[in-house]
Amino acid sequence: MKLSDLRPAPGSHKVERRVGRGHGSGRGKTAGRGTKGQKARTGGQIHRAFNGGQTRLSKRFNVGDLELFDAGTQVAPEQLVERHLMSAAEARGLVKVLGDGEVDRALTVRAHKFSASARAKIEAAGGTVEIIPTKVYEKTKRRKDEKTKTPVNQGTGE
Repeated sequence: MKLSDLRPAPGSHKVERRVGRGHGSGRGKTAGRGTKGQKARTGGQIHRAFNGGQTRLSKRFNVGDLELFDAGTQVAPEQLVERHLMSAAEARGLVKVLGDGEVDRALTVRAHKFSASARAKIEAAGGTVEIIPTKVYEKTKRRKDEKTKTPVNQGTGE
């Protein structure tokens, strides 16, 4: 037996389909990707958690999930990670609390955003809502109307 005589077991090796090799291949022109659009482009995969521009399920946190916490507890993104309600990477981003479910105990909930129904349910149960401030960056481009304004404190000595 020689090295050149070796063959893979029957059925274990499939021939790779070569796309974009002309009409005769059956996979020419668009190579089975259809015409135009994000999925027709190179690198055009959509993240599996992408939800059409709406807040992803993984970043949403519902009022009903507060049942896991004892009364009087301060609930922040760090505590949500400890209870496995979101990953550490998600907690570093912005967290929004939605009003799905019910809460029956007074809790202090800290998040970046709250829906109106979530805020009402938490406060109705005797809890409080604290908004975590987000970084706001100054605008770097000057507006046209700023050019016509005279600077404050120039020449007045104030």
